Amino acid sequence: MPSSPSSSAQAARAAVAARLRDLMLDAGLKGQELSARCGWHAAKTSRIISAKAAPSDSDIRAWCVACGAEDQADDLIATARAVESMYIEWRRLQRHGMRKTQENVYSAYAHTRLCRVYVSNVVPGFFQTPAYATALMHSITQFQGTPNDVTEAVAARVARSRFLYEGDHRFLVLMEESVLRYRIGDAATMVGQLQHLLTVMPLASVSLGIIPFTAQRSVWPLEAFYMFDDRHAVVETLTAEVNVTQPRELADYAKAFAQLATTAVHGEAARRLIADAIAALR
Repeated sequence: MPSSPSSSAQAARAAVAARLRDLMLDAGLKGQELSARCGWHAAKTSRIISAKAAPSDSDIRAWCVACGAEDQADDLIATARAVESMYIEWRRLQRHGMRKTQENVYSAYAHTRLCRVYVSNVVPGFFQTPAYATALMHSITQFQGTPNDVTEAVAARVARSRFLYEGDHRFLVLMEESVLRYRIGDAATMVGQLQHLLTVMPLASVSLGIIPFTAQRSVWPLEAFYMFDDRHAVVETLTAEVNVTQPRELADYAKAFAQLATTAVHGEAARRLIADAIAALR
């Protein structure tokens, strides 16, 4: 089993910390000496070196000056910023509500030709009906305790669906059968959502595969992930959004998607599974 999606971000933080430690050692400094030059407590240096604390831009500049390595500051700052964007807690992203996050994601879809999506929990945003999105976002807002701007956020989320009909976009979606059965909202909301899936399935831009409960697994059920071409993947956990850009990891997600696709049913077989889920709600 792979480690938690957050492990890549933690490993990247550790790599930045290791570079700072090497600068200190190359300068012939000990932790206390560097701390004195930077004007902070030695405990701060220890936390940065152990990757328990993320250094700020000013921390990195002070560190490089103390080590006589000013020329490396800009590169280290850029690397550290990239690391901090890899693993972002939902509460931080949505501290002012969910609308802004939805608008930011809109841009990612606008610049993506091939979007590969695997979901094991909820229907992807670009397939969601307003009623389903509203029920889901109310639950998320209540759970996180973040500001309630659900009405505006739903409008921004549903706006993504335009890419199903406009431009040269392709959406390859794999959905666990469980997603058809999980009750998000009331029965009427779920029936409307499932009927909408039947509506979008014939679109030229869409390929929707359902992985049946009974499928022989070559890949176990995973956390939901969204691949934007071959340059970027977003993995969704309970507490955070994990942004994956490392080629090796992107290749792993592409491999997982391809193997999951071999267990999915499409076309009439997929429609039957959706119809069965609708019938169970009536």
